[in-house]
Amino acid sequence: MPPTPIKILLVEDDELFRLGLRVRLQQETQLEIIAEAEDGETAIELINQHPLNIVLLDVGLPGIGGIETCRQIKQQHPNLAVLVLTSHSQKSLIARLIEVGVQGYCLKGIAAEKLVLALRSVAVGASWWDETATKEIRSSFASNPSPQPPENISKPSNPLTHREHEILALIAAGKTNQQIAEMFYITPGTVRVHVHAILHKLGVGDRQTAVVVALQKRLIKSDLILEE
Repeated sequence: MPPTPIKILLVEDDELFRLGLRVRLQQETQLEIIAEAEDGETAIELINQHPLNIVLLDVGLPGIGGIETCRQIKQQHPNLAVLVLTSHSQKSLIARLIEVGVQGYCLKGIAAEKLVLALRSVAVGASWWDETATKEIRSSFASNPSPQPPENISKPSNPLTHREHEILALIAAGKTNQQIAEMFYITPGTVRVHVHAILHKLGVGDRQTAVVVALQKRLIKSDLILEE
């Protein structure tokens, strides 16, 4: 039997752009656009009416706007994946998207093949943050590095140790293993062991995704990336 198609809600107020997206995505046999909406209010209604795997959403929406739409979607349907496709790349926007629990972010103009890959990845539970977003996140941490762990460090739901928190914050600030080793007077090999443990505990495959996931889980203080 062929695999079940990924069911998509397309939320975009630009009718021509939405049409172009629909035409392109319908060429993919494993993707199925179940419904479309021009604003957040309609999107939320449609989510309650249709079984979906993912919402592909622009943030520049009329009405309640994209951020509030994302917040309400994740509040009502925490397991429903949301991938943002937008022309906006402000640091504060990316921070707010992470805060409301969005799993992915792409800029309009992304190659169609990459967008399809992003949809498939986010639909199965992975994160997808494009190069622009990861650069903004990294530059924010680089200007405000803080190895101090958040206050909930001792809670069982927080899987990282104190030292792992310190190293994760420095990774977010763009530090190399060698630089981290020199700061803590340990060997680069020891740093690699800590990094491997961090990736394993967060269920990710690379350093930058670890930073994004840690922000989503509030394992790193979000005010570090909210500051301009």
